Amino acid sequence: MDLPYSLLSELEKVQDKSLPPVHLWQPENEKDIDLVIEQDGTWQYEGTPIKRPRLIKLFSSVLRKDGDDYFLVTPVEKCRIQVEDVPFQGILMEVEGEGQAQRLMVTTDVGEQVTINREHPLRIQQAGEQWVPYVMIRGGLEARLNRNVYYQLANLMVENAHSETGENWLCILSDGDVFPMMPA
Repeated sequence: MDLPYSLLSELEKVQDKSLPPVHLWQPENEKDIDLVIEQDGTWQYEGTPIKRPRLIKLFSSVLRKDGDDYFLVTPVEKCRIQVEDVPFQGILMEVEGEGQAQRLMVTTDVGEQVTINREHPLRIQQAGEQWVPYVMIRGGLEARLNRNVYYQLANLMVENAHSETGENWLCILSDGDVFPMMPA
C-alpha cells in the first residue's frame, strides 16, 4: 500500500546521506509553507521554533535559493519558505597556518564546514553602525558569521592594498586568497 506523498516522508529518504542534488530537481508542484528562518538562525514552523536539530539539518539539506526566494525542494515538490537574512549561522572558525599560508574553516549551525576561499568567499556588509560578515556555503546559500567568529576575524585582519582602488584595506587571508573587508 502506497502512503500519500508528504514533504516529511520525501525528506526522510535523503537523511543520513550526502547532500541531495536539489539543483537538478525541477518539480512542477510549488507552494508556500509557513516556515521562517529568523535572522538569529531560529527555524520556526507556524510560529513555533523547531527544537529538533536533526529535523533542521534535514530541511537544510534540501534548501535551495532561486533568485531572491528560498525553497525546500524534493523531486516532487518545491516549498517556498521565508528567510529573514540568510539561512545559516557561522558558529565556529578554525585557523590553520598563518600569513599567506593561512586557511580559515567555518562550521555552520547545521554542521557544514567550508574553507574560506574563491569557492566559498567571505564578504562584509554594513548594517546600521555594525559590520556583518558572511561566507558562501553552497548554491547561493550564505552563513552569517556570529559574534565570536567576527571577533576572531577582526584579530586576523591585515592591512593590504586593495587591487581595484589601490587604497589600503583591512583584509582576511585564507587559502591563498585575499578578502577585502573595510578601508584601513
